Amino acid sequence: MNALINATLFPPKKLRVATTSLAGCFGCHMSFLDIDERILKLIELIEFDRSPLTDIKHCGPCDLGLIEGGLCNAENVHVLREFRTHCKILVAVGACAINGGLPAQRNHLDLRDVLEEVYQTEPGLSHGGVPNDPELPLPLNKVHPIHEVVKVDYFLPGCPPPADAIWKFLTDLLAGRTPTLGHGLLHYD
Repeated sequence: MNALINATLFPPKKLRVATTSLAGCFGCHMSFLDIDERILKLIELIEFDRSPLTDIKHCGPCDLGLIEGGLCNAENVHVLREFRTHCKILVAVGACAINGGLPAQRNHLDLRDVLEEVYQTEPGLSHGGVPNDPELPLPLNKVHPIHEVVKVDYFLPGCPPPADAIWKFLTDLLAGRTPTLGHGLLHYD
């Protein structure tokens, strides 16, 4: 009876979870949303902080942070560092966060040449020059995975990781288990 009273008066604390996206396609967030009705079960166990589900733009103190996308510009680095300081556990979600993913395809090219080709050479553009406005984040010379800038606690691979892999990963963590993803849960579409 005491357990029932305690559970009623003092329900278990929900874990605070935040998500954000850096340089990528937002596919990992879409895959997260693909857990469909299971999100209702998840909401019984967690409370969302910064996330597309809450539209909160700044992260408060969180137990778990899920971050997708690599680092293409100075703003990505700033967001990542701020996000890391607020999250006890940080999970790199998807190929872009883990190894730079598709945006890193530009790494074998000189950034100046890329910008010149796009803004000054390509037909149909105004040929007004490479944008140079203080409102625009400065591009990095290379695209970097997030573990090169901050400590990452877990890596959830995939492009994007399928919803079932995200579900398994989160439920393992919430149950206090080390997340394991068996055969069939990882793929690269």
